[in-house]
Amino acid sequence: MAGKRIAILTGGGDAPGMNAVIRIVVRTALSYGLEPWAVYRGYHGLIRGEMELLNSRSVSGIIQRGGTILKSVRSEQFRTKKGQLAAVEQLRKNEIDALLVIGGNGSFAGALALEKMGVRVICIPATIDNDIACTDYCIGFDTAVNTVMGALNKIRDTASSHDRVYVVEVMGRDSGAIALYAGLAGGADVILMPEVPYNVKAVSAQIQAANAEGKTYNIIVVAEGVKPISGVRGEESPALQIGRYIREKTGFDTRITILGHIQRGGAPTARDGLLACKLAHHAVELVYQGKSGKMLGEVDQVVKTFDLSYALAQEKQLNQDYHRLASILPSI
Repeated sequence: MAGKRIAILTGGGDAPGMNAVIRIVVRTALSYGLEPWAVYRGYHGLIRGEMELLNSRSVSGIIQRGGTILKSVRSEQFRTKKGQLAAVEQLRKNEIDALLVIGGNGSFAGALALEKMGVRVICIPATIDNDIACTDYCIGFDTAVNTVMGALNKIRDTASSHDRVYVVEVMGRDSGAIALYAGLAGGADVILMPEVPYNVKAVSAQIQAANAEGKTYNIIVVAEGVKPISGVRGEESPALQIGRYIREKTGFDTRITILGHIQRGGAPTARDGLLACKLAHHAVELVYQGKSGKMLGEVDQVVKTFDLSYALAQEKQLNQDYHRLASILPSI
């Protein structure tokens, strides 16, 4: 056994399933004779020593709760060398032997910085954006996709009742994963993603062509990270720009829906809950084995371990099979 105290930290945006990870980490750690410690409010709290010893009862009843009981605060101070040194000092002061980080790319970059300063770190991917390489799914992504699908099903009822075009903006930062998966599974007519250039004139033409063939409504899913329409200035969301353009060019009754942060909340799906269990258990095993600087992921439904520096250096690739389907199905 390498070290006894393991600290748990959640960073960046919250994601459904984070609490499930915390629960499994705590109870697995206890089964290995390790002491699980909470770090509250991410790296912000770590710098300030906001830490507490957890027990089995501390995580009772949280497996289906969204968000994170450890809370998450973005820390500008931690981006500095001084802030990182302060975090290392708190870990040493509290005799923490390893730090387990649950979050996305930003949180992992922070973990890598600490690892280079001598801190043992293990990372678990949890972000609805699903933009971390070396894993097919990040914890929270499946839940977000299902939330969007539920919204699309409801929007379709209204769109079909009123013969409207609905432009629905979804989250994902610079990733189009939520838009692609939810749009494809939810039967969207057009899916626009940051990874694929789009032509708003072609989108309008597609809608007009579908209308000429008897389709009375259309649903367009837009990822929040798509580039603005060429020549359009301002800080409007892409959905507002695209929706206004379609209304002006086609004359169709057009509505814009920005789903926002409802995509980050809610109880995790079974897939996210199971993924959380798998990755959390393996993470504690790595700590017990004395490993450091590792990220866990799921590839072809098998848990894999990657060097953290390698994982951060890779770019998450768009699922090309799904992209081809999204391009073909609306035209059939």
